[in-house]
Formats: sequence, structure tokens, C-alpha cells
Amino acid sequence: MNVVAIIQARTGSTRLPNKIFYKLSGYHLLYHVVERLKPSKEINHIVVATSIAVNDNSVEDWCLNNNINFFRGSEENVLKRYYDTAREYKADIIVRVTADDPFKDYRIIDKAINIIKKNKIDFVCNNNPVSYPEGLDVEVFTMDALTNSFLNSTSIYEQEHVTQYINRNKSIFKTFNIKNHKNLSHYRWTLDTIEDYLFAKEVYSYLYKKESVFLTEDIYKLIDKKPLLLEINKDVPKTNLYK
Repeated sequence: MNVVAIIQARTGSTRLPNKIFYKLSGYHLLYHVVERLKPSKEINHIVVATSIAVNDNSVEDWCLNNNINFFRGSEENVLKRYYDTAREYKADIIVRVTADDPFKDYRIIDKAINIIKKNKIDFVCNNNPVSYPEGLDVEVFTMDALTNSFLNSTSIYEQEHVTQYINRNKSIFKTFNIKNHKNLSHYRWTLDTIEDYLFAKEVYSYLYKKESVFLTEDIYKLIDKKPLLLEINKDVPKTNLYK
């Protein structure tokens, strides 16, 4: 089965414009998101899916310069962008990745892919209900589930958020949620504000090594040793899912 990780990435963030090109340990955020997927034993292709907007020409240029697969599609209808990207790369299974999460753990992603493969499930996630830190979200779904969502979704919200049609219509999909060993959903490890960026920058300064990917437990250990790191972005409002 062809497993394609699709990273949705654009420069037009309202809260932190151009954040995908902010640097952590000397490399762009988007670079780290791609690199953290590469150790996966289950992903066959990594694709950056950006929009056709002129300001996202820089994303295409970056992909070309870094030899990264890319696809350009709808700016607002991200569901359609995913569907078109998945068709272009002949995906059987799709991993949804957002470009503002510099701490993704390929092992959780591989676990989700294996659950889909072995149990013939339509959609596997780890955020419904939440128990992992925000930013470690995993969403993996079949091409059939994506096609069903694309053909039947009429809600702008569902089209913006890709997997919401599945979440709102669980009776017609076979779904599974991966639960963390401990509820750590109060941790915020995504990047939407300058405070989030400063937190990520500090974590990377302690843990990043060019030759290897640091793991989730490395971040837990670092926070245990340096709890003041959590003060950096503690006042940033949680996204709705994590409130």
C-alpha cells in the first residue's frame, strides 16, 4: 500500500505570517517537519501541499531547492488540496501533517499506519479525545475515506480542516483513537505565536542534532529538568480541541 504523508504548508498564517520559514537551530521550520518524518518505516512519499496563491511561490521554490515533492492546490479548500495531492501521488493511505508542528514523532505515525493496515480502519488519530501534547497530533486515513469526505462535504469548516467530515460522521467510518499513557494534552508544542516559536527555539537549542531526530521522551525529560521552559508560551490560548 502506498502511504503518502501530506504536509499542508502556506505562508499566509494570520497569527504568525511566514512561520514555516522561521529558523530553529539554523534550519527552517518546514525543513524540520520534513526531516522528522523521514525515519518512518511506513511512509513511502513525503509531499508538501501548498496553495496556488502567489505568496506561496516561495514554498514551491523551497521545495525545488531542497528536492522535496510538492503539490499546489486550493488555498481555502484544504480538503480539496489533500484530495488532489493524494490522487496525484496515487495514495492508498494518507498521513495528514501540519507544517507548524516541529516535534512530530514518526513512531506514533507508524503505529497509526499499522493499525489502519492491520484492522482495515478508515481513520486513526490520537486527538479524539486528546491525550498527547498539542502538536503531536496524528491523523491517518484511507484514500476511500478522503474521497468520501471530498465528495460529500459541503461545510466550509470541514473543507478547511480536512478530517472534520469524518469526525462529524463517525457512523459511516470505522475510526480508532490512540491514547497516550498519561494525559499530557496541557502541553503546547505547536507553533502559532511568537511565544510558541521561542519555546520551540529553546527546546531545539538543547536537543537538536543534525545526525539524529530527538524523540518525545527527550522533550519530557528536558521539561522535567527545566520546567521554566513551560512558562514561555503558557499564556497562549489553546486551540478548541485542546481547551
